[in-house]
Amino acid sequence: MGRAVDNSILEEWRNLDTLLVLKRLGCYSKQDSSFTPLKAMGTRRYHVNADGVDYELLVKGPRFFDTRAQRGGGGAIDLVMHLYGIDFSAAVRRLKAVS
Repeated sequence: MGRAVDNSILEEWRNLDTLLVLKRLGCYSKQDSSFTPLKAMGTRRYHVNADGVDYELLVKGPRFFDTRAQRGGGGAIDLVMHLYGIDFSAAVRRLKAVS
């Protein structure tokens, strides 16, 4: 069986900015302007809604951290898996549909 996605596409998805991925997915996101990062300067906090579920995400480039679930990751595939509770293959299909 062949690969579902070319390695160059996977690499591109690993490096996509979290906010761009949220926009492509059609998620509601609002920056918390009162947030001041304590450690990693440039980190921003967003309130996000994906399919009716609310999240509080710290984001910096392709990296994200869900403050409520105490879990994070990096790249579009990790983000989609986390937000929708789906596996790698389903996340790839979802990203293909919005790319």
